Amino acid sequence: MISQPYHLYVERSNASSNMARYYAMSIEANLFGDVCLLRKWGRIGTTGQSMVHHFGREEEAVQLFLDLLRQKRKRGYRPRASMPR
Repeated sequence: MISQPYHLYVERSNASSNMARYYAMSIEANLFGDVCLLRKWGRIGTTGQSMVHHFGREEEAVQLFLDLLRQKRKRGYRPRASMPR
């Protein structure tokens, strides 16, 4: 059981270099009770790539979530007002 929801969607754009990227993460429980960190990234408007990390404890998933968030913020990714559909 996840104690609180963890969802993130950030974007990084630079028109002069034709760059438009997104990065999304969420922490969820799977059917077996494991905690999973779901990551998805790519060019805005595409399906992109994805990766799933499995953890035995929520704290481990939260630690990786926060570490990745710090890395993305340093690279210039910023939150968007609303999540795309």
